[in-house]
Amino acid sequence: MIIYNVTVNIDHSIHNKWLQWMQNKHISDVLATGLFNNARFVKVLVQEDDGVTYSVQFFSDSKEKLKEYYQNHAPRLRQEGLELFGEKMLAFRTELEVLSEHFHTEN
Repeated sequence: MIIYNVTVNIDHSIHNKWLQWMQNKHISDVLATGLFNNARFVKVLVQEDDGVTYSVQFFSDSKEKLKEYYQNHAPRLRQEGLELFGEKMLAFRTELEVLSEHFHTEN
């Protein structure tokens, strides 16, 4: 399992508009590529004066699918965010590989 993680800091002045766009459009658009199984959208719990930070994690079956996303979809989808929010949105991306998962079990 590969996780494509995008961490984004959003300026307070565009926060509500960006949040609606993410939850109602952008995440759905990324999932509509068919290259990710699901997504998780979380708020980073850190106090910041200059904005609010979020992380969106897209889960894929393989590195090949992530590569296909980069080549065929990422430029267009990133451009939309830049056009709407410009420099008031600062993002960085990381790739994570799930090595194992562990869950609490009752004794």
